[in-house]
Amino acid sequence: MNVVDIPAVQRRTLSLLFATQIIGGIGVAIGIAVGALLAASMGGTGISGLASSSSVVGAALLAIPATRLIRHRGRRPGLVFAYTCGVLGAMVVVTAVKIGSVALLFAGMALFGGGNTANLQARYAAVDLAAPARRGRQLSLIVWATTIGAVAGPNVAPLADRYARRSGLPEYTGPFVFSALAFGVVALAIMVVLRPDPLLVARGTAGEASSVASAGLRDAVRAVRSEPAARLGISAVAVGHVVMVAVMSMTPVHIGGYVHGDVLRVVGLVLSLHIGGMYALSPVVGWLTDRLGRRPVILGGVATLLLACAVAGTAGHHTARLATGLALLGLGWSATMVAGSTLLSESVGTVVRPAVQGLSDLAMGLAGAVAGALSGLVVSWSSYPTLTLLAAIATVPLIALASRTVPALAMSEGS
Repeated sequence: MNVVDIPAVQRRTLSLLFATQIIGGIGVAIGIAVGALLAASMGGTGISGLASSSSVVGAALLAIPATRLIRHRGRRPGLVFAYTCGVLGAMVVVTAVKIGSVALLFAGMALFGGGNTANLQARYAAVDLAAPARRGRQLSLIVWATTIGAVAGPNVAPLADRYARRSGLPEYTGPFVFSALAFGVVALAIMVVLRPDPLLVARGTAGEASSVASAGLRDAVRAVRSEPAARLGISAVAVGHVVMVAVMSMTPVHIGGYVHGDVLRVVGLVLSLHIGGMYALSPVVGWLTDRLGRRPVILGGVATLLLACAVAGTAGHHTARLATGLALLGLGWSATMVAGSTLLSESVGTVVRPAVQGLSDLAMGLAGAVAGALSGLVVSWSSYPTLTLLAAIATVPLIALASRTVPALAMSEGS
């Protein structure tokens, strides 16, 4: 029987995931940056937001088959499948623009969400073989790699579009061609290099390989319901995402209501600070998750989200104050995401773990999609400050859940 050098496999896995997250992050960001513009040019401003919503819902739904592949065959096939869906989605978007089909555009954006599915699932692959004392840091390292892609993507979009138009492709399709190439490169790299598969090695080490196929989404629901730590982990991820998406999605509309002139420049600056808050400090968040414990960081993330809602909701027409609120919003999301994902991953066994992680991404995606849709209704019915107040109230159940003292959480924090 071959003896696997687990530290060596983990180092190789982290190096690969870090590199592919950068490339995959560019692929996601570059497409999202122009998806709304394509929808607006084809069907009008009124439906432009549906491009992003289609991608979010697609990412959530594609987590189901990706998770099925992961739990049956390991991380590698599941990640390759999700990135391949992203490739196909980008090509469908280009085709939709060429033939002028709005319905096909939204279908393509849904498939395009597979790239985001893979990027989200990659963070879990980082902790399959991680030592308990380093799980938070190693998961956050992969989340942090997304920063580079998220920042670089929108800046690459004009260059990609320019080259594509020289080749005779319609305006705004170049970024999706680039995304397809990026996702394809990442899928190939994972297929070739991610060997041995970290999840299969973890199962073999735990002696659980014989029951791999027994855990599905129903088992995941039962596991989360029966394990307090898992309930807190999945709730932290979902609630943090709800608050972030609800407030962030309506911030450009709020800015457009009082800025006269270069609205896109102001929106870009504020959202850049928001993205920086989401990703730039994730290694620090990961270190705190390992040092202080999962639950304290989750509670700290909730406190930061509440502060963000207060600052953004009372900013009025002060852009600097609004930008500070959005940066805090991103930081609060980072804390709930990193600490919640770490806690969730370590609170269940390796057999059911992929299904539980897939359930978490499904819940997060669908909750975010609903929050984004409802946020527009709230602002049109009342105001942006009302939206931030409701977003803050949405954290109350999570605060109650995180404030309970249960043995499972104490064990996780002491690991």
